[in-house]
Amino acid sequence: MNINADMGEGYGHYDIGNDDAILKIVKSVNVACGQHAGDATVMRDVCLKAKANGVSVGAHPGFNDVWGFGRRQIRMNADDLEYLVAYQLGALAGMAAYAGVKVTHVKPHGALNNMCAVDKDYARAVGRAIKVVDPSLYYLALSGTEMEKAAIDLGVPLSREAFIDRLYEDDGNLRSRVHADSMIRDPKVASERVVRMVLDGEIISVNGKKMPTRFDSLCVHGDEPSAIAVASACCEALRAAGVELVTLPEMMAG
Repeated sequence: MNINADMGEGYGHYDIGNDDAILKIVKSVNVACGQHAGDATVMRDVCLKAKANGVSVGAHPGFNDVWGFGRRQIRMNADDLEYLVAYQLGALAGMAAYAGVKVTHVKPHGALNNMCAVDKDYARAVGRAIKVVDPSLYYLALSGTEMEKAAIDLGVPLSREAFIDRLYEDDGNLRSRVHADSMIRDPKVASERVVRMVLDGEIISVNGKKMPTRFDSLCVHGDEPSAIAVASACCEALRAAGVELVTLPEMMAG
């Protein structure tokens, strides 16, 4: 199984989350590309550290929304969104080249990810950007959503994702962050949940509904104060259950 985390979400001397610690736990990272967070120096630094830790690097494009950390929904023409995403993919590819690594996947950030899950035009805009900039990139898409459909329709490599530290509604979508219980911050709860998810191949909704789900990668949010404890507990629990943790390219190759 692959475990991924969002990171590189600081600016200059300002850090968001403990990237150094997360990089020693997870096997893939999604790096902010300069719109909702991140800058050239931060991107290059994360790519260098990811290489040193044997961690695969992905792009984490978001809306141009620094003040809202990319978590506010923005409506725009789908073509404009495509170019905005392509712009960010190019930025990370440049910084990754300085570290001697290749970007392997793309995962939309925050509100963009939530909107792509249900909006066909947005989901396809991200897919088109991937296909033009680098058609070898995996579209890391929330399982069972418009993103998954877009990747299949466009012929873009698909990797399906689920979340370790987020609750799900009965319809399979993530529980909105407006709810206080949307995040799972207890390491014990998260680790028990992730083992069940992987071994049983299903997600349990906030109301206890069992939803069989196919996924290749599981995400933990690197910007949460509980990220290190949750990620560590989940990885240890999976290894104890006999699950090998690998990079995303290794997961897809297997």
